[in-house]
Amino acid sequence: MAAARAGGPAPPPAGSPPAPLLVACALRIEQAALRSGGRGAARPEPGYAVLRTGMGPRAAERAVGRALAEPGLHRAPVLATGFCAGLVPGMSPGDLVVAEETRDPRGAVTCDGTTLLAEALARAAPGRTVHTGALTGSDHVVRGQERAQLRATGAIAVDMESAATLWTATRAAADGWNRPVAAVRVIVDAPEHELVRIGTFRGGISAFRVLRAVLPAFHDWHRSLLLPRR
Repeated sequence: MAAARAGGPAPPPAGSPPAPLLVACALRIEQAALRSGGRGAARPEPGYAVLRTGMGPRAAERAVGRALAEPGLHRAPVLATGFCAGLVPGMSPGDLVVAEETRDPRGAVTCDGTTLLAEALARAAPGRTVHTGALTGSDHVVRGQERAQLRATGAIAVDMESAATLWTATRAAADGWNRPVAAVRVIVDAPEHELVRIGTFRGGISAFRVLRAVLPAFHDWHRSLLLPRR
């Protein structure tokens, strides 16, 4: 069953304060990259929160559901981020993936503001390739032949939390409001650079540095949601 959302995100009710951005990641190292990337910069309005969900789709569902039930976050746009595995030959550690949609066995969730987000990422991480396409979910680390099988479905990358995060976020939207959602992942391994190979540690450092650099792009996407819609 697909989670298609017609019409895109709707503005919040008149007179309500701008909602903060909820940035969800799974791992402590991803959280550290996001927090260090924001250090020393002025806190942007209307603010943001970094949520570490833990690994796997079930952990992501629980953590995101709890967070969005809090009064200050019940209308927060949600952006899933962290590391991922690339599925397309030629991808390299440190490349960025902007999801046009996330997929899991329950269906697909369409992401918002993909073009703007990709452009903002290109500015934030010059020299890094930004890929756009479908981001699929898995409940385990994908290797070898399974990578090719997922690529055959049209997906360009895979991770364990993004699809569950965005599915939960869209289900938690109040009063029929279409919560803005997005997913940005940094490739840490790819068909020619699998985790089991020598050099993975270097690839991980590259991905960490990229994730630390791209927080301004997340804020650009968030601010764009606050602009009046024609």
